Amino acid sequence: MPARRRSWWGWGWEDSALGAEQVEKLRSSLAAAFNRELPLADPPDLGRVDLRPPRVRPPDALSPMMSSDTFDRAGHTYGKSYRDVVRGFSGNLPHPPDLVAFPTSEADVIALLDWCASAGIAVIPYGGGSSVVGGVEPDVGDGFGAVVSVDLTRLDRVLEIDEVSRAARIQAGVLGPSLEDQLRPHGYTLRHFPQSFEFSTLGGWLATRSGGHYATVYTHIDDMVESMRVVTPAGVSESRRLPGSGAGPSPDRLLLGSEGALGIITEAWMRIQDRPVYKTSAGVHFGDYRDGVAATRAISQAALFPTNCRLLDAGEAMTSAGVHDGSTLLVLGFESADHPRTEWMSTALEICAEHHGAVPEGVKEVDRSEEDVRDDEGAVGEWRNAFIRAPYGRDAMVRMSVIADTFETACTWDAFGDLHSGVMTGIPRALAEICGSGGWVTCRFTHVYPDGPAPYFTVVAPGRAGSEVAMWDEIKAAAAEIVLSNGGTITHHHAVGRDHMPWYQRQRPDLYGRALAGAKAALDPAGVMNPGVLVPLGSDAGEGAASRLG
Repeated sequence: MPARRRSWWGWGWEDSALGAEQVEKLRSSLAAAFNRELPLADPPDLGRVDLRPPRVRPPDALSPMMSSDTFDRAGHTYGKSYRDVVRGFSGNLPHPPDLVAFPTSEADVIALLDWCASAGIAVIPYGGGSSVVGGVEPDVGDGFGAVVSVDLTRLDRVLEIDEVSRAARIQAGVLGPSLEDQLRPHGYTLRHFPQSFEFSTLGGWLATRSGGHYATVYTHIDDMVESMRVVTPAGVSESRRLPGSGAGPSPDRLLLGSEGALGIITEAWMRIQDRPVYKTSAGVHFGDYRDGVAATRAISQAALFPTNCRLLDAGEAMTSAGVHDGSTLLVLGFESADHPRTEWMSTALEICAEHHGAVPEGVKEVDRSEEDVRDDEGAVGEWRNAFIRAPYGRDAMVRMSVIADTFETACTWDAFGDLHSGVMTGIPRALAEICGSGGWVTCRFTHVYPDGPAPYFTVVAPGRAGSEVAMWDEIKAAAAEIVLSNGGTITHHHAVGRDHMPWYQRQRPDLYGRALAGAKAALDPAGVMNPGVLVPLGSDAGEGAASRLG
């Protein structure tokens, strides 16, 4: 049997893409919504893509871990944002990595960084490649003679489990499903499930401060870290295993979210949990969106800590959960490893009832100690299934020159009204100017905190063949301006990468930017680590590297 292959230009597995019948059904539906005919281009042929030749040859000692294969180089050229997929689909790959490295040990990583730093070769750390912000793109300017993409997925083992402290030492290149498969026989889970779970790694989650599927408490990967080990061009940094410490600024906090600009995470001690046994879920319908927002805020401030508390506006509920009565849908869930959470759900539903919420499909209780349990029925299950499959649908829309993308943020509850209003009026106006009639924007909460929500907006609009990236650029800029001007963050869990840099520089304090540049200069003296990410090329931090490498 041939090995299953990832798509080199789009999302996920090649054999999991939407089939011809599904694509035609989607095209028909979108054409009706836009009131226009839509094209349908064939998927690209890698054999017709012309990559520039590699500009460097590795030393003999490093050759066994290196690949110059066209499939590897093309597949490591972009992440998986809409902009990335459009360019990959069109065969537009002007900046492929010269080589793709597949280290199998930390010693390999050290040797690789030693060579790249001494030779002026840019290094792009690469986990599962699911970045949607340009975080793994080898577009590093003209100051480097070559670029190596470092694929960490062969560092993929759970090395040690401390059952007393309930923690595990895990290599950073392990993909989500493999990590859970290795923890499952011991009765544990990391319990971090971003939408990219199947195609993202522990190191990628740490490097981007990933947000998981669960809506409260341990929402970010930050909260699960006990210690980290990071290889930098200046040496290896390893923090001490501690449940907490007040000993100065946290070394882990410097490297969490560093996006490969300071070094390569090779392993981490992570706090793990007992696998959940009891689960209860419900879909709460609200006739008025404002009632749904008020109920969600009340639940988030009631210390109930649901595992799922995602509010879908009427448009989002219709397109992704099959709710066609115009209701706002709150996807609500609780789980536990050792006791039913029925009382917590009852209290949450009482709060919802006070805000005119109804539960037409009732509450679903699951005891996972039973065999062959299914929990995917109803609106909640339909939303869950659509959530996992959404990126494949996005790829199909690229074939139709349809713009389909998302942007996410977080704000305090008092700012949400203005932010939501700004987006829901400003983005449709921008879509009308850029794309013409027919586009729409929807909103859901991915995470909620006592002091604010994390709104996640989806944009779908007709594009023009050949102009999709330029149109996306305009929409992205409009969305970013609205978010920042209404008190939101440029990103809640998608990271910064290259795409968010202009707005990230405006959001972060100037003094912190200078401190970050100083940290990069100390850890990456030659400036080879993911150039242009977090610390811009041409800044004070980049001048030393540019002069050495120019």
